[in-house]
Amino acid sequence: MFDIGAAELLVIIIVAVLVIGPKDMPHAMRTAGRWIGKVRKVSTHFRTGIDAMVREAELEDMEKKWKAQNEAIMKRSAASAESANGEPVMTGPPPATETPQSVSAESAAPKAASDAVEDVQPEPAPGAAKPKD
Repeated sequence: MFDIGAAELLVIIIVAVLVIGPKDMPHAMRTAGRWIGKVRKVSTHFRTGIDAMVREAELEDMEKKWKAQNEAIMKRSAASAESANGEPVMTGPPPATETPQSVSAESAAPKAASDAVEDVQPEPAPGAAKPKD
């Protein structure tokens, strides 16, 4: 980053002590340290964001290359299988067929249990009087 040698650093320290004074020097050093820490944090965050964007772009490029290679391999293998068998070979995903939606056991069980409770009527105790309708 900056190429500061020992001699330049010594000159900076001497000028800082003369300008700021020895009394306020610790406070000035703390303030400078905080600012340097903030700058480093922001630069690290920025660098991480740039690296993530580059990685995503590289992944997208690799996925495109893999997809193209996969399609080429599938076409070659389909052509060789077709020439060997004499029948056309499906190279893409199977055609979508509509399947009836089935009721899952979990959703059917609570309904059946509640229906059973509603349909069942308590039997009168033996020897008890029957209710009049």
